[in-house]
Amino acid sequence: MFIERIPNRNSPPAILIRESYREGQKVKKRTLANLSKLPAPLIEAIDALLKGARIEQSIEETFEIQRAWPHGHVAAVLGMLRKTGLDQLIESRAVEGRRSAAIIRAMIVSRVIAPGSKLAFWRALKPETATSSLGSTLGLEDVAEREVYAALDWLLEQQPRIEATLAKNHLHDGSLVLYDVSSSYLEGRCCELAQYGKTRDHRPDRLQIVYGLMCAVDGTPVAVEVFEGNTGDPKTLSAQIDKLKRRFKLKRVVLVGDRGMITSARIEEELKPAGLDWITSLRAPQIKALVAEGPLQLSIFDERDLAEITAPDYPGERLIVCRNAELAEERKRKRAELLEMTERNLRRLAQTVRRAPTKHNAATIGRKIGEVINKHKMAKHFTLDVRDGHFSFARNEAAIAAEAQLDGFYVVRTSVPTSEIGAEATVAAYTVRACRLSSARSAP
Repeated sequence: MFIERIPNRNSPPAILIRESYREGQKVKKRTLANLSKLPAPLIEAIDALLKGARIEQSIEETFEIQRAWPHGHVAAVLGMLRKTGLDQLIESRAVEGRRSAAIIRAMIVSRVIAPGSKLAFWRALKPETATSSLGSTLGLEDVAEREVYAALDWLLEQQPRIEATLAKNHLHDGSLVLYDVSSSYLEGRCCELAQYGKTRDHRPDRLQIVYGLMCAVDGTPVAVEVFEGNTGDPKTLSAQIDKLKRRFKLKRVVLVGDRGMITSARIEEELKPAGLDWITSLRAPQIKALVAEGPLQLSIFDERDLAEITAPDYPGERLIVCRNAELAEERKRKRAELLEMTERNLRRLAQTVRRAPTKHNAATIGRKIGEVINKHKMAKHFTLDVRDGHFSFARNEAAIAAEAQLDGFYVVRTSVPTSEIGAEATVAAYTVRACRLSSARSAP
């Protein structure tokens, strides 16, 4: 390490601590610290120390520590930001956008090291309330609160440019595109997209937004779009098709999505007319129909866990049937727990009716049964006898056995021919989708 003074036109020179390193056959230099604001005597002392001079005084006598901020995590995340190229992607060519770009970079780092509100982020930059070296490292100690929100508005304007660049770098004709939808509830009341809808957060009492995330096959996020909180998953698909075809200029891709989103209706009405292929899966009733009508013979899985079939109801498509022994065991265990829990509550209700039959007519009993039996969706697994003053029940063993027969089975459907993607690769593309999209949704 050594101190180097860099001329700075009409301004005082920059005084940097630098070190040399070798990259291949070339020797390069990198900056470790900027000492320009330190007093001259202190710079000279550091210079002497780097040159091997001995310091007679103790560290306590030489330096006065006024304040220490944690820096390691900031440096690590900033380093990864630069390594991935995200900092250059966010960077603005316009002078007026550089300040906003710097704030957005800081917000990304803050989201990783200390997630919080925008107000908490702003306070974490100010020297008086800073919790890390983030503000001083990026030169943002003087950011005003309004600038934080203005930077978000600036980022929204840059979204088409950023997404187009990501699509150009990570997508191409014929590539797999992973897409999934999630939602988040809100505490505020001013979001124009916030609506009551199907909640994934188990907060039906809160307004929410729905958002769709598009990723490359390796899990790299490419585009995100926010929808009204009452938008169903399949309804978000048309916007993604338009984005792929019109904005990203892709003629043919394979869209990978779950069975609740890429439905038969969406395939016929949107994907086929757009010339896009798909990889998705069948719902449980569709799998039962394959077994009942004959295309799916469960006996072939006595010696294998994967087989490819065709069926008249899915012309031009490949159906890849998979059996997962671990999943089968888990579903068996869970069903047994839910049956026991539901049976226990039904038994209590039957005892209540027997103790006071005159107080329970059929309608009253029916309402109470609904509360119990629908809580865990167990209605199909019980037979009920309900009359005025009487209630009895029994397990529907035939229905339970029929469901258990399909434990661990799932069917992946695709329009992509075998010559382009094999059965195992198709299943892998579908099954890793959830893992990679989950990781991408957790990223800033």
